[in-house]
Amino acid sequence: MIKLDILVLPVHPDDAELGCAGTILKHVANGKKVGIVDLTRGELGTRGSAEIREQEATEAAGILGLSVRENIGIPDGFFQNTPEYQLKVIEAIRKYQPEIVITNAYHDRHPDHGRANELVEASAFLSGLRKIETHFNGEIQQPWRPGLVLHFIQDNYIMPDILIDVTEHWDKKIESVLAYGSQFHNPEWQDEPQTYISSPDFIKIIEARAREFGKSISVKYAEGFTSRKILGVDNLFDLR
Repeated sequence: MIKLDILVLPVHPDDAELGCAGTILKHVANGKKVGIVDLTRGELGTRGSAEIREQEATEAAGILGLSVRENIGIPDGFFQNTPEYQLKVIEAIRKYQPEIVITNAYHDRHPDHGRANELVEASAFLSGLRKIETHFNGEIQQPWRPGLVLHFIQDNYIMPDILIDVTEHWDKKIESVLAYGSQFHNPEWQDEPQTYISSPDFIKIIEARAREFGKSISVKYAEGFTSRKILGVDNLFDLR
């Protein structure tokens, strides 16, 4: 088992790349171990298939330098914040014992995003309760509660609680996003149904949001996150 510093728990393959790939790349470059456990295979997506998206997720994982990438196979579109799915998420959290968990936005254009947020938030808390029993490789897992759960900001604008400068890693972030050729603008898929995210303008929207966030902290590109708990720092000079 690899202990991770950061575990990203997005509902669909490609959510992490869109929402926090720059932050992943920045922390990997700083020597942190980062992994992604996708909750669903994205099998209800208009374009591509679960198998194609799995291949694309593997390619993106290599670009991001992840320590691990898995998929726990919760049903796309039909999951709820229930004990059955909470236990699956708890198993992943206890397996990798992350200090920080990052997941989907509070609410968004896609209803899966908000429901995944609620599922991961609940599971991160429940994962620390010793009377909830889960297993890995036939052994009882130890309780583990991450110190911080953050939520990236997706299609809907949400005021961020914290911004991360990702300027140095922006090009690599976009490379990881475009690894999902079935989902985003790609001439090879021009005969497939066109969607909101397959439009050439969609990547421009992602860039515009990052530039807007970057402007707030006097950098070129930034990614924004929200937190349900108040965030603190030890040193005022870490803020700007």
